[in-house]
Amino acid sequence: MTDYTRPARVRVAPSPTGHMHLGTARTALYDYLLAKKTSGKFILRIEDTDLKRTIPGAEREIMDGLRWLGLDYDEGPDVGGAFGPYRQTERRDLYTQHAKMLVDNGHAYPCFCTPDRLEKVRQEQQKRKETTRYDGTCRKLSSDEAARRIAGGEKYVIRFKMPFEGSTTARDLLRGDIVIENKNLDDSVILKTDGLPTYHLAAMVDDHLMQITHVLRGSEWLGTFPLHVNIVRAFGWDEPEWVHLSIFLKPSGKGKMSKREAAEAVKDGYSIFIKDMQELGFTPEGLLNWMALMGWGVAENDVLTMSDMIEKFSLDHLNPSPAAVNFQKLDHFNGTHIRLFSTDELAARIKPFLTKAGFNVDDARLLRIIPLIRERLVTLDDGIDFAGFFFKETVEPNPDDLIAKGLDARQSANVARKAHEILAALPEINHAAAEPPMRALVEKLALNPNQVFGIVRVAVTGQKVSPPLFESMEIIGRAKVLERLQKAIEMLESMP
Repeated sequence: MTDYTRPARVRVAPSPTGHMHLGTARTALYDYLLAKKTSGKFILRIEDTDLKRTIPGAEREIMDGLRWLGLDYDEGPDVGGAFGPYRQTERRDLYTQHAKMLVDNGHAYPCFCTPDRLEKVRQEQQKRKETTRYDGTCRKLSSDEAARRIAGGEKYVIRFKMPFEGSTTARDLLRGDIVIENKNLDDSVILKTDGLPTYHLAAMVDDHLMQITHVLRGSEWLGTFPLHVNIVRAFGWDEPEWVHLSIFLKPSGKGKMSKREAAEAVKDGYSIFIKDMQELGFTPEGLLNWMALMGWGVAENDVLTMSDMIEKFSLDHLNPSPAAVNFQKLDHFNGTHIRLFSTDELAARIKPFLTKAGFNVDDARLLRIIPLIRERLVTLDDGIDFAGFFFKETVEPNPDDLIAKGLDARQSANVARKAHEILAALPEINHAAAEPPMRALVEKLALNPNQVFGIVRVAVTGQKVSPPLFESMEIIGRAKVLERLQKAIEMLESMP
């Protein structure tokens, strides 16, 4: 069982090589919950040593994404901390020193093999149907020979010297002991020719120096888990608690979520990238609730606030089994959290989407609209469809939509004209004043409410679906309602 009385130091350590995705965000969330539950520290470390793949702006997107989610980190590149720097490219000397320590104590060695030679070895191994791995040529060099070649200016990398005999046992908190036969392990590169480390060295060094107590990361690192454990042990350091989280499967549950499935999701209004989710109108609260339950053994339909998650969170309840991405559940959680917001809060969240869509938003009017649309919203940008027409000077209904089912254009124009007469006779248009005479009109014309109210709805809102009609008309205002109805009558009368 995990000791929650000891303050945890945890880190999320993304590479700025692309958009921040669900996997990174869920790891960050679990890190954050563990830190908060134990009064510990949550750290952001940027693993930016892969210079060729680093994308400008990606680091800022990571920081902005974590803050948008409400996962404020205690230490990081832009907030500092006692264990910095928090970008790996700014810690280069530390890795060089530690690589040298491993060489000096016999746990690593310089390798002078060229890419061409390594490719040739790989191809030969494939022909023999062997596992492709480094063949150990430079492992056999004496330290004097290696030093002479380095002094001569030859390019080299540093490889970690894995044991050949026996097995390596590494313990994962979720999966128990993982045992790997050492004969199947490879001498991986830990320091590249440019002097920058690979993940294998840098992450282990940083986790030790930053006093990380729990390493939460994706299960894709299980393949190199024995290497990482051996590096930690070669230094004689205490190991952190290792936690390899479940992978995300595509919505069908068959196979890992890929770029192709991600592209398909975008067409349906979803994404696996946090920035996209924000722009699509998902809320941090709904997104966190949804992500938390993918791999956490609590009821899948539990609606959890951040304080709920902190209180209930336990590493012992995490599930290592793959988790299928279910976007319908995201809709459920997002809509549920939207309905938990106060009117003021929801108005503030929706306003940027309306503004971006080109509407000049009146705050007082928006506050009146929110109670009418709250129950209908799944995402914040749904507010554009349900509230946008309130802020238009005019609407442009589709003429065909003005024709009620079972009626023609002339008959629909007659309905609109009689509705206009009734509403024009009222000193003000509101639910209490307008609904009784309009329902009486339905009876008088021997029609159904959908026919009569549908014509009026399209005329005054410009759309077939809207918030409650009479409350909407009250907010639109008497003059605009009558003006829009008159325009609809003219449109219908001009139709053949």
